Amino acid sequence: MIILVILVLLFLLYAFFPSYNNKQRFFRKEKTKRNVIYLTFDDGPSEHTEELLKLLKKYNIKATFFCVANFAKERPDIIQKMKQEGHTIALHSLKHKNSMLQGIFATRLDLEKSINIMDKLGVEIKFYRPPWGDANWYLLHQLKKRNLACILWNVMVQDWEAQTTSTIIADKLLTRTTGGDIICLHDGRGKNNAPQKTISALEKVIPLFLQKGFEFKTIDEYQIKKDVS
Repeated sequence: MIILVILVLLFLLYAFFPSYNNKQRFFRKEKTKRNVIYLTFDDGPSEHTEELLKLLKKYNIKATFFCVANFAKERPDIIQKMKQEGHTIALHSLKHKNSMLQGIFATRLDLEKSINIMDKLGVEIKFYRPPWGDANWYLLHQLKKRNLACILWNVMVQDWEAQTTSTIIADKLLTRTTGGDIICLHDGRGKNNAPQKTISALEKVIPLFLQKGFEFKTIDEYQIKKDVS
C-alpha cells in the first residue's frame, strides 16, 4: 500500500501537476480586443496536408503546423512546400506518444530524435506542442533549456472524432472562437477520414471569419506580441 502511494505521488509530481499547470496558461486565456486568429494543425503531415495548403494559399493565410517528426520524414516534399509558402513549422513529438507516460530517458530520446529529423529537413524548431497537451517535468525542463516555447491552444473542436461532420466542426469554430484564440485542428490521423472533414469545415468558415474582420497569424507573432489586452 505504501509503495502504491509513493508511486502515485511520484506520478503527480513528475507528470500530472506540471502538465496541468502548463495547460492552465493557455486554457485560461485573457480576453483581447485584437481580431486575430492563430490557426494551428497537429498530427501531420499526411495525405490531406497538400489539399489544406491549397486552401490556405487561396486565402493567403499563414498557419502553424505542429508536425510529428516521423511523418515529416516520410513527406519531405510537403515540409518544403510549407516552408516555401511561409507557414511556421513546429514540432509535435517523434511518434505522437503521451509524454505523461514517458520516463526521463524516453523523453530525452524522443525530443533529440525529433529535432534531428527536422534539422535534416532544414527546419529550425522554435515551438513544441506535446501530444494531447500532456507533458512531464523533464520535458518542460528540456524545452526551456533548448529555448523551445511550449504552445497549446484555446479552442479545440474535436475534429478527430469518428462521428463528427464538417458542419459540426464549422459550427464549433464559429461559436467558440474569439479574438486572440489559438485554434487546434488536425491535418493528420483521426477517424473516418477526419482531416478531410476539417478541410471542408474550413472552406465554410474562413470566408466568414474574414468577413468579420479577423486576421490569421502564425505562432511566431503570438510569441512576440503576447496577444493579451
